Amino acid sequence: MPAYVIAIRGETDAEAYAAYGKKAALARADHKITPRVRTSEVIALEGEPAEGIVMLEFPSVDEAKAWFNSPAYQEARKERVGKVDYRFLLVQGLES
Repeated sequence: MPAYVIAIRGETDAEAYAAYGKKAALARADHKITPRVRTSEVIALEGEPAEGIVMLEFPSVDEAKAWFNSPAYQEARKERVGKVDYRFLLVQGLES
């Protein structure tokens, strides 16, 4: 079953976000990831607004966890923690 990582970005330190973005892109190389959404154009219909949304599709929850916990992604993560406000959610998709 597919799984999705949904990253919701809040207030951002532009320099830290750029450094994070470069390393995060490299961290995808060894993983089966299909980008589904990447936008800064977010309309809040209800609740807190977001500066940006990213949604990545993985073949399974285990593969999504493997990417998130990989040394390459954890290195990228260091660039944003404490500097860029993010919420990361992992959800299981529906069977086709």
